[in-house]
Amino acid sequence: MAVTTGTRRPRAAAGQQAKGQAKGSVRGAARTSSKSSVRSAARSATKRSADRPWLGQWNSTVTSYYLLVGATGLLLVIGLVMVLSSSTVTSIAEGGSPYTAFVNQARYALIGLPLMLLAARLPVRWYKRLAWPALIVALGLLAAVLFFGTAVNGNQNWLPLGPVRIQPSELAKLALAVWLGAVLGRKQRLLGSWAQALVPGALGLAAVLGLVMMGHDLGTALIIALLGLGAYWVSGAPASMLALGGAGAALLVGWAFIVNQGSSDRLDRILATYGSACDAASECYQSIHGLYGLATGGLFGVGLGASREKWKYLPEAHNDFIFSVIGEELGLLGTLLVLALFAVLGVAMARVVRRHPDPFVKITTAAVGCWVVGQAFVNIGVVTAVLPVIGVPLPLVSAGGSALITTMMALGMVISFARTEPGAAEALAARRSVVRRSVAVLSRRGRRGGEPGRDVRPGR
Repeated sequence: MAVTTGTRRPRAAAGQQAKGQAKGSVRGAARTSSKSSVRSAARSATKRSADRPWLGQWNSTVTSYYLLVGATGLLLVIGLVMVLSSSTVTSIAEGGSPYTAFVNQARYALIGLPLMLLAARLPVRWYKRLAWPALIVALGLLAAVLFFGTAVNGNQNWLPLGPVRIQPSELAKLALAVWLGAVLGRKQRLLGSWAQALVPGALGLAAVLGLVMMGHDLGTALIIALLGLGAYWVSGAPASMLALGGAGAALLVGWAFIVNQGSSDRLDRILATYGSACDAASECYQSIHGLYGLATGGLFGVGLGASREKWKYLPEAHNDFIFSVIGEELGLLGTLLVLALFAVLGVAMARVVRRHPDPFVKITTAAVGCWVVGQAFVNIGVVTAVLPVIGVPLPLVSAGGSALITTMMALGMVISFARTEPGAAEALAARRSVVRRSVAVLSRRGRRGGEPGRDVRPGR
């Protein structure tokens, strides 16, 4: 028995050793195959980039950053030019300088520019820290509007602060986007439960919506609802909850348009847009003249500054209906350019949502994207008579101080998120160093008279 036992143990050990060698060979083969597959994928990607250079540029880590900066800057310049062109006649008719509205818009842009640059430099952790204080301040300002605010065109959404007036609902959009990103990003794994999804995210959204609706600002309420929908959609909330929220928003809109006794003009706007009867002298006046402007422009437009509708025919020509003046003066090509720039903003923010690893960044960027791009297409839908007139400005283009500054800050925040995409900070630092070296080389050549290697300084 002793001899038999002693002979079996080495065999078992040899068997275990053989199994270990087999496992090691399998693992080694797996590692080798995985490495070879990675290398082959890298070679194929490099080959595709060499064959199609634009593909490598599109897949660059800084593409989102440059798309956001370029589209925002172009829309801001177009807005300043068109506010100047569309407001001169009304400014003169009101007894002021023809540049009054343009100077105000340029002043707001100059205020918003450093704020946008500051927002583009703030790290992500600061936005997370500011989420709750920003929402509390926004709710306080919205409540103050109900007691101390002033009404404009039937909407009580302006709050006078000394010599200036602000629109707290615009600030509430930015605060709500950051707050929803912080709350839903932290609770993202628990959003499968209705209770976890509703508290506190939906309560904060409902509080902002309720205060805005109490000021009768239905257009802003619709944009805030779009903002919340984008945040919840990207956070992974249950589809049943999103459907219920959409049904609740539809009921709220129906109540605001039909049941509310003070909303007869809004009901007339809906009937004028989707009904058969339309009075060209009252409900349909603004929509008809907006379409007149778009139709008159043709393909290339009548020329910058040559609009006819801005001569007191089209109400709010430099504000809510500035897209109509763009179509009249710059033609179809001008309107397509504006549409393309907003589409670029949407694509850039979608890239940030897809590529960034932080859930807070994903949700906040989706909220800002639905706000800015959604509001742009709602405004364009109003001008083209697809939607009823609800008083929503075109972001970055229409005249307005609070809306312009807040939108610039929101886009600056998203630019900050794009700078923190994986690999984006390193790529931007490398490009800055290349630019600095190029400038240094050009400056040395300039001091030497443009001839490298020859020094023409005095005394040599």
